Amino acid sequence: MYILSLDQGTTGTTATVINAETFEFIDKENQEFKQYFPNTGWVEHDLDEIWKSVRLTVETVLKRNNIDTSKIKSIGITNQRETTCAFNRKGEPLAKAIVWQDRRTAQYCESLKADEELFKKKSGLPLDPYFSGTKMHWLLENNQYVKEAHKNNDLRFGTIDTFLLYRLTGQTSFKTDVSNASRTLLMELDNCSWDDELCEKLGVDKNLLPEICESICDFGITKRLNFLPDGIPINGILGDQQAALFGQACFKQGTGKCTYGTGAFMLVNTGEEKKYSDHGLLTTVAYKYQGKTHYALEGSCYIAGACVQWLRDNLQIIDNAAQTEDKALNVKNIDQIKDLLLLPFFTGIGSPYWKPNAKAALIGMTRATNTDDICRVALEGIALSINDLIKAMKSDMGSDLEEFKVDGGAVANNLLMQIQADISQINVTRPQIIETTSYGAALAAAIGAGLMTIEDVSKQWKKESLFETKNDHRQYYDYKKNLWSKYIEINF
Repeated sequence: MYILSLDQGTTGTTATVINAETFEFIDKENQEFKQYFPNTGWVEHDLDEIWKSVRLTVETVLKRNNIDTSKIKSIGITNQRETTCAFNRKGEPLAKAIVWQDRRTAQYCESLKADEELFKKKSGLPLDPYFSGTKMHWLLENNQYVKEAHKNNDLRFGTIDTFLLYRLTGQTSFKTDVSNASRTLLMELDNCSWDDELCEKLGVDKNLLPEICESICDFGITKRLNFLPDGIPINGILGDQQAALFGQACFKQGTGKCTYGTGAFMLVNTGEEKKYSDHGLLTTVAYKYQGKTHYALEGSCYIAGACVQWLRDNLQIIDNAAQTEDKALNVKNIDQIKDLLLLPFFTGIGSPYWKPNAKAALIGMTRATNTDDICRVALEGIALSINDLIKAMKSDMGSDLEEFKVDGGAVANNLLMQIQADISQINVTRPQIIETTSYGAALAAAIGAGLMTIEDVSKQWKKESLFETKNDHRQYYDYKKNLWSKYIEINF
């Protein structure tokens, strides 16, 4: 018997299969899809292309492992959060999805600044283009197909999980979970329901929104699909960062993780306490189960792995992500690049600064600067961004972090992990399964299907590597951190 996990990410979709009895990771299949950039600061996805990637990855991983689809006991879904979908009652997209990285609503957010404290108090979020509610407002105001569907009572809004669930269940289940709903600017944190006042402020009718459910429950069953049989229950849905927190077994208050994906996201579980940040972090829902809501503090960097993708696709100085580490290791004397800095703010700065109009920069170049140097400072730029989150988290929690667990594709880069440990003066722990996002969604589904308990998840987690802080380059990194902070302060 098997659990199927669908991890619909920003740059690709991953279908993962785990054993429903031992909960061992069996195999995965990933497929990238096209990113659309129709205007400066705009980022879009084609929902039909996303759906096709779901179908193809599922078909491929099941066929490669000779898995009978009748042996799939449950499905878990995890997804890029905030990305906003508009579709009709037939499940047909009315517009391209507006991706979480998209900045088109920056001016609109600025116009609402008088209400910022209201949004922060109720939703835990600042007014920023990052979140879904302002994207829904933009679609209602600017997309003709969305306007017509709204007029004809044929419009449905949702995040990616809602769209996938709707399609998987043959257009019968229009739902989302609390972790995704908490990223919209429209959900009230205390009662985990759509808030009348917030919806009114953003001009979004509650009737357009899905039903908010616990993260582990009966979301529906598969219907009318050409790649899966009818009747498979969908028992777990979590936003990607909350799924990684779940997969890392961070259930105790004060435990946390950082996922290095397209962006980098650090979450620390605050238990049933809703904790507000004084240092630019977000208050969000970790998960809800059996009537209890568990909250988290979150720091969000918009760009992490996407910086490496930029080196590959735009600068074309590497052929694949792994080459970044190889080239960076060619830099033998790092003191020669102490003034070289890559600030990966391609889509603005998230936590803790919240500067939507910030731009990326490569500063401090000389005639001697080469592609090896650029790869090295790209890794440093990712680590410096995350260091800002770590500093803010320590300040808000009032203590050092006991453990810094990491996951996501980029943590396979040993050099990046060591740079992070040295810059942040914190030991970094990498688990055996670094795909904890998809794994977390699978485990949530397994709990929902009655195959395991939440306590069992902690037994599944195993450490693979520990990157301990070294002081060999302490002076170098202190210089870099100072340069980094000064640049942000002066320019943004």
